[in-house]
Amino acid sequence: MATLAGTSVELGFAEPVVEAWRLLSPQFPSKVGGRPAWLGEVGLPGPEALACGGCGRPCCFLLQLYAPSREPRGFHRSLFVFCCRDPACHRPGKPPPFHVFRNQLQRRNDTYSYDPPPDNPPPEGIACSSLRLKSGAHLCRVCGCMAPKACSKCHSVHYCSKDHQVADWKFGHKKLCSIQTELPDAAIPDHDFLFPQYEIVTEPEELGSESESEKEADDDNEAKHAESTTAGIGTLLDVKDAQDLEDLAKHETKEDKIFAHFKNKIAPEPKQVLRYCRGGDPLWISGDHVPQDTDIPNCSCGAKRIFEFQVMPQLLNHLNVDRIGDSIDWGTLAVFTCAENCGDEKEYCKEFLWKQDLAIDPV
Repeated sequence: MATLAGTSVELGFAEPVVEAWRLLSPQFPSKVGGRPAWLGEVGLPGPEALACGGCGRPCCFLLQLYAPSREPRGFHRSLFVFCCRDPACHRPGKPPPFHVFRNQLQRRNDTYSYDPPPDNPPPEGIACSSLRLKSGAHLCRVCGCMAPKACSKCHSVHYCSKDHQVADWKFGHKKLCSIQTELPDAAIPDHDFLFPQYEIVTEPEELGSESESEKEADDDNEAKHAESTTAGIGTLLDVKDAQDLEDLAKHETKEDKIFAHFKNKIAPEPKQVLRYCRGGDPLWISGDHVPQDTDIPNCSCGAKRIFEFQVMPQLLNHLNVDRIGDSIDWGTLAVFTCAENCGDEKEYCKEFLWKQDLAIDPV
């Protein structure tokens, strides 16, 4: 169980699931895809809170990060990110189709043991379902979120929305409705909705100055850019004056430097899917669409929000979302959370995500 705290950068990597029980709620996991392993059992976001702001359909669980704080009320603390599965909602320029929620518990709570979780699987015969909370509340069989609806015929399966009830009906419940009881996780059909599941493992980013190879790469990029800009001046003089060319060259050089810095920064660990540094700064992939302080709304409690972690574009390689035309895509996703870490175990607090698209040509 990783503890992410302090101002150093922690890198997250998506690893294949070896022991599925380690991604259940009592283990306080960090993970990608599958169904959410909810932390607290009270105040879960409902269907309206998880609906896409564009198409209105239910968002899908993307990832969760276990990130305890130093305050007693945040002894257990997790962040949950959801996104729309419709590629059209991810077009650049549209409102980001994402939701982020934060939940936290004191060490002594009504859901988990005061002691650390056991480092061994549950005893045989003890069912561990991701579709029913200990409190008895039901979760959607398709997505694992709050399920206020139930099948009107068998009353044994539950859904967050009409969309997911229809999907489950088509994927087999129609044939089994009259005889089906609540199924274990392993027997639930694949509804082609969830993202593939991975465990997120973390390790500190190695500190140190920019390596010689990185410096050489930066110098080489700048030299190539200067050469290409100079070569093109002769053909452009008839349509651009010298000042226009100089301004254009400066802008492009700045973009090149930002993208080169991004590539060089991740080069030692190119498979990183997440960077965590609460109170630090995001690693931007472009100079375009970088938020100003006024772009980050304060928390509902009135406190300022600060950067906590970002999702890297490398995660897209694990999600099976490549499509011709519209596709789920991003340059980076930066999550900002309440600086005061407000809230208690009775609520899932809404946080803020900034989506930066890849606006430069990575040649």
